[in-house]
Amino acid sequence: MNLYGVKAIYLSEMARMMRTRLQSIASPVISTSLYFIVFGAAIGTRMTEVDGVSYGAFIIPGLIMLMLLNESISNASFGIYMPRFTGTIYEVLSAPVSPVEIVVGYVGAAATKSVLLGLLVLLTARLFVDYEIQHPVWMLGFLILTAVTFSLFGFIIGVWADGFEKLQIIPLMIVTPLAFLGGSFYSITMLPPFWQTVTLFNPVVYLISGFRWSFYGAADVHIGVSVGMTLVFLTLCTSAVWWIFRTGYRIKP
Repeated sequence: MNLYGVKAIYLSEMARMMRTRLQSIASPVISTSLYFIVFGAAIGTRMTEVDGVSYGAFIIPGLIMLMLLNESISNASFGIYMPRFTGTIYEVLSAPVSPVEIVVGYVGAAATKSVLLGLLVLLTARLFVDYEIQHPVWMLGFLILTAVTFSLFGFIIGVWADGFEKLQIIPLMIVTPLAFLGGSFYSITMLPPFWQTVTLFNPVVYLISGFRWSFYGAADVHIGVSVGMTLVFLTLCTSAVWWIFRTGYRIKP
């Protein structure tokens, strides 16, 4: 393992976040805080408890997961797309670093940014509502696992995209709607039986349900199923990244 190569890529990506603090840090924290104000303070005062938890506290895991998915994809896709756009990707490919080391550098930095933002939003939520974390180790584990998985997914999008607009198509048109319909702001048990069944085909449901269980011990689906579905998606993304480097898809002339 060329640790110097991994470190160079990792630190370069982390430095980009520090150069764009308003966009990379302030923007997602402020936008998530607005969700707390609108849904937690305004709507939450008119709703009863959900699964024995106040509505303001109930939506915290969903909001963090919503932000985490978008930021993981955005950070990783932009991180690998820009070297392709500027042509500097060939310098990386010609350097004495393996595909595994390249992925560890880019995906590791993107996942680190997302986890830090998730923890920052978690601390910000304390300003608006009281909450508890029954299983802090599981919470952190879900946070890291989800960040790594969707950073890999973002890496794939960054390689696939041939224009800036394509970087936003999947996050805006697919991931965000799935997150909103995956129980970010409600429990799927509140839906009619038919729609409960339909919702189970939404993979984001399992992420949000497992993450919420780590907070309050209540989940829409079994925790084992949530972990299993996350690992399945991680395996699929890892396989896709392996295929990209195996074939040179859109990264080699």
